[in-house]
Amino acid sequence: MEQKVYRTELTPLSFLERSALIFPEKTAIIHEERSYSYREFAERVNRLASRLRGLGLQKHERVAFLCPNIPALLEAHYAVPAAGGILVAINNRLSSNEIGFILQHSGSHYLFVDDEFFPLVESLQLEQPLQIIRIADSGSPDDPYEQFLAEGSPEPLESWLEDEEETISINYTSGTTGNPKGVMYTYRGAYLNALSEVIESGLTSQSIYLWTLPMFHCNGWCFTWAVTAVGATHVCLRKVDPARVWDLFESEKVTHYNGAPTVHIFLAHHPKAHRLEQQITVTIAGAPPSPTLLAQLRKLNMRPIHVYGLTETYGPYTVCEWHEEWGELPEEEQARLLARQGQGYVTAERARVVNPNMEDVPWDGQTMGEVLMRGNNVAKGYFDNPEATERSFAGGWFHSGDIGVWHPDSYIELRDRAKDVIISGGENISTIEVEQTIVKHPAVLECAVVAIPDEVWGERPKAFVTLKPDQAATEQEIIDFCKQRLAHFKCPVAVEFGPLPKTSTGKVQKYVLRDKVWAGREKRIN
Repeated sequence: MEQKVYRTELTPLSFLERSALIFPEKTAIIHEERSYSYREFAERVNRLASRLRGLGLQKHERVAFLCPNIPALLEAHYAVPAAGGILVAINNRLSSNEIGFILQHSGSHYLFVDDEFFPLVESLQLEQPLQIIRIADSGSPDDPYEQFLAEGSPEPLESWLEDEEETISINYTSGTTGNPKGVMYTYRGAYLNALSEVIESGLTSQSIYLWTLPMFHCNGWCFTWAVTAVGATHVCLRKVDPARVWDLFESEKVTHYNGAPTVHIFLAHHPKAHRLEQQITVTIAGAPPSPTLLAQLRKLNMRPIHVYGLTETYGPYTVCEWHEEWGELPEEEQARLLARQGQGYVTAERARVVNPNMEDVPWDGQTMGEVLMRGNNVAKGYFDNPEATERSFAGGWFHSGDIGVWHPDSYIELRDRAKDVIISGGENISTIEVEQTIVKHPAVLECAVVAIPDEVWGERPKAFVTLKPDQAATEQEIIDFCKQRLAHFKCPVAVEFGPLPKTSTGKVQKYVLRDKVWAGREKRIN
């Protein structure tokens, strides 16, 4: 490629290079009793990259990591692309067979695995050779990972990057129907999305970011790169234990954390929950948060930012930007407005809501359609899966499968996943609307609503409810509570109490609930 004085290829690796230059002695990473400065962070990344090159890593060869949120996985986000490879960060909540599929499909020849998850891979039989490097996460010289780094050079490697549209990582979807698909992120997309995270969440060099969100999930919504971009501090966390999180809020003076609504719900209702001296910016995505949850967070001195996206959009794509005039409204109305998904990030195009002919629906807050996206914040496609790529990117737009409305102020609001809409007697029922009503009940911690078959109406809503500790409510109380607030056809006809099935990132697995209530039927529509 001809060198142009006015252009360099966009790469998030430049974020670490810059912060190590400007803040060499500043704390970059805190993990239990260990900490690393930005100079040490960069040197460890260089050592890992040089060792991978030394093993014979070829350009665009895939390197897999199976770890919790520990420094090694954070280092991999820089070292693997610095070596010329493509990072495959694997969901550590998957089964051995699912992990085996991802390793096989991605063609990974190298796997770095934390000792906790080694039993998941030790008996795998793959077609390609696989070199396994174990991680004890001790930081001690006898840790195999530390020994691996010790044999590398602390000096940076010459970059093999030629085009910012090359693939930097492959993130596999959860695969709730069929095998997971490998979503390909580009250097350009990762760079631009990371900068959008900096802008939207207000990260600065003084920020302390706590890793409650899995780094394997959309590369941590690109916060693996965003936090480094401003020279902020990463606080790693092997496991999200609410009591431990509240302790870290105080001891590390945390300023930011991210997660699905479930994570925030459990933190807000933990016995250690209290109003914090320092304000924490909390970014919420993965499912629409209820106005009830948003109001609870604000009482704890947490500033909620509601964003929306998918694995195919580098994580967040839209944000519900706050309007100053909303501050004059009643608190409940503020929370209702903030529960909408909003509009595209600074680096993204405007999200659309369309009918089946891909025509924009009216901006009336009522007409439902599918949410579409395209542009810088959309992935380049699915790895080695042209059929799925063509299907999901038909017409030059990414089809989210999410159903929403378009409000007069341009903000979109999700009403359901396409498969979650309940059609009862010809009327569309938004499960989100029903769920947000139920969680207003003082005894309810969280809930999920799915369709159940009905011989008269076709489908009716059923609610699965988790109650708060030491709280009680009956099925009829929940149903009556809804009838006082919703049209009766929208109200659940049955309520089941107990814990909800969830993904590793805290999303409720509605397909598990649907499987339960539709078992034995040939069709999932009535």
